[in-house]
Amino acid sequence: MAKQETISEENSELTASGLNSRTTFRLNGYKPRFKDLFNETVKPAMISRFKYGNIMQVPKVKKVVINMGVGEAVNDRKKIESVVNDLSLIAGQRPVVTKARKSIASFKLREGMSIGAKVTLRGDRMYEFLDRLITIALPRVRDFRGLNPKSFDGRGNYAMGLKEHIVFPEINYDKVDEVWGMDIIIVTSAPNDNEARELLKQFNFPFPD
Repeated sequence: MAKQETISEENSELTASGLNSRTTFRLNGYKPRFKDLFNETVKPAMISRFKYGNIMQVPKVKKVVINMGVGEAVNDRKKIESVVNDLSLIAGQRPVVTKARKSIASFKLREGMSIGAKVTLRGDRMYEFLDRLITIALPRVRDFRGLNPKSFDGRGNYAMGLKEHIVFPEINYDKVDEVWGMDIIIVTSAPNDNEARELLKQFNFPFPD
């Protein structure tokens, strides 16, 4: 596995409100809306649709993996720090710096070069991120016409890309150095794409009819 490092650790776990995200989840018994949505609405709907014999068979979102790359600005420490800081704000969790696994001469890329940042979200942070993605970020995407229903991998996982990370409310457009793209992988426990698609639709993912 490629070596990974973290940078700009101080303040990287601050949310846009200035509160540590771990603390935020504990204030006043706070629970993410999408966590309640799963238990109260999504789970019963999935049981009704697929007639599961055991509640443990109901698929769920296991984790969300977010990747941001710096394109041609590889190994530029300032840009790497910018990506790490912005992804920290979006995710509410400190990411790791991703490294090139092999050299590619045509891209002037050497093995071990810093190429971006990645974060894996589970539990409350995962649900909170999905809420902001669906209710705030996607509606801000220019000329958005819905998500591609064919972007499942055959194993119940979904991949999507955003061209501009500034669609997230945590990012102050006036303070960003550059606009970055990002890839989002949603890993579910669904045994197939059909059940995974229905699971995400119940979470209000905007797939076209």
